[in-house]
Amino acid sequence: MALCGLSLGALGGSTAAAASGCTAGTESDFNGDGIRDMAIADPEATVAGKDEAGLVRVVYGGGKGTATVRQGSKGVTGTPEADDRFGHTLAVYDGNKDGCSDLVVGVPYEGVGAEAEAGVVQVIYGAPAGLGEGPAGISLIQGTGTGSIARSAPEAGDWFGFSLAAGATAGGDPYLAIGVPGEDLGTTRDAGGVHYVRRDTNVTLHQDVAGFAGVAEENDRFGYSLAGSPRHFAIGSPGEAIGTEKFSGGVQIVAHEPYSQGMPAPVAGLDQDSPGINGAAEADDRFGGSLAMVPYRPSGASAATDSILAVGSPGEDLTTGEDAGRVVLIHIQASGKISQTADISQNISGVQGVGEDGDQFGQHLTAVNAAPASVGTASTMLLAVGIPGEDTAAGADVGAVQVFPMTGPVGKGAWVPQSGHGLPHEAGERSYLGSSLLATADRLHVGLPYGPTAQRGVYGLPWANILSGGTGEVTATRPGEGGVPAEQTSFGAVIR
Repeated sequence: MALCGLSLGALGGSTAAAASGCTAGTESDFNGDGIRDMAIADPEATVAGKDEAGLVRVVYGGGKGTATVRQGSKGVTGTPEADDRFGHTLAVYDGNKDGCSDLVVGVPYEGVGAEAEAGVVQVIYGAPAGLGEGPAGISLIQGTGTGSIARSAPEAGDWFGFSLAAGATAGGDPYLAIGVPGEDLGTTRDAGGVHYVRRDTNVTLHQDVAGFAGVAEENDRFGYSLAGSPRHFAIGSPGEAIGTEKFSGGVQIVAHEPYSQGMPAPVAGLDQDSPGINGAAEADDRFGGSLAMVPYRPSGASAATDSILAVGSPGEDLTTGEDAGRVVLIHIQASGKISQTADISQNISGVQGVGEDGDQFGQHLTAVNAAPASVGTASTMLLAVGIPGEDTAAGADVGAVQVFPMTGPVGKGAWVPQSGHGLPHEAGERSYLGSSLLATADRLHVGLPYGPTAQRGVYGLPWANILSGGTGEVTATRPGEGGVPAEQTSFGAVIR
């Protein structure tokens, strides 16, 4: 696959005027009409006869139709190949600042030349006529283009694009972070790294960068997970060994500012042996295996100067079960001070449920601040925790979701089972509810890519249904309905 039309200015913050018909400011608005759209990945889909080549279905808000995005479709470079898994990760931002949101697609299992699973990231630009109908899309490939991406050779098993985080800084700069957890640093295998793209440059971040916590070691998988806010972003390295405890895990927190010579500022490194963090570093905890972050305006501040970070440790063993899992919440202040504000698991007093073998509480996380300009409250800052290994009376690995406030006492959490709060899905073994989640200001979107075929899809549950027993309409996007093609394999595995 060749790199086509790479312009880091277009990726990282050109000041292009809003395209005709685009309305800046609406999240995930690919056609710029002021109505939220949705990208739904099916990374295991067969495309042009190629198994697991992968694709993304786009559903335009306001009943304006659907589209399919895949390699070789309009505005997308490349050719579908078996096992690429196009859509393994998704991110959305306005990279060229034209008022239309752009879709970033991770294809970490794409081969580059003879290097299997080296990985590619594709950026598809939005336009009034829809994704891919405006500026030509680009492919980011190690060894091509400029900056750190050009200086990095594609190697087998790099998994470039395995994780993504994108958005705008508090100053309005679009940024894109690309995780490469299989990156070798010298002779250190799978140490991992992250490419940070902003303005007209891109730089590599890893654990041997000055000011970053720890040192690059084999199997750290730095960049396995990513999450960001306008002030900060976080990088997970769930393979990090803490002392002799392998795969205990760690997290690096970074600030977008100060920004010097393309490099953002390191804030702090965390692990379960860090001062102020509950628990202890143990083998296979995988602390940092999942992340979610939102902006936070504390009382007395004039803006959202801080961030709240949720860190998943899905391999955490509890007294009641192995790999039961837990999540901690971290307050990141503008000054750089960090503090744990909550330790959440199903064995914490008051939290609903019991941590059991293989629950993997916190395997997937999503969070939202529904009113970022206002002082954060328990009703506006919400965290949804996926528990895909939860067993029920219906069988093993049915799954569940639990919702908690991100400020104040976490309480027992609101429980979202397979058929709860208007979720029209019958429980079935290995449905893995909680493996695909997206929090927006008005809804929790739940992807059901597995389980009973007739119930697969993406469901939007109003927060009032979950938090206060409301009966608002649950939206449903399913294959074969509303213009969405019927063919599917893992429709809803990733939602943005």
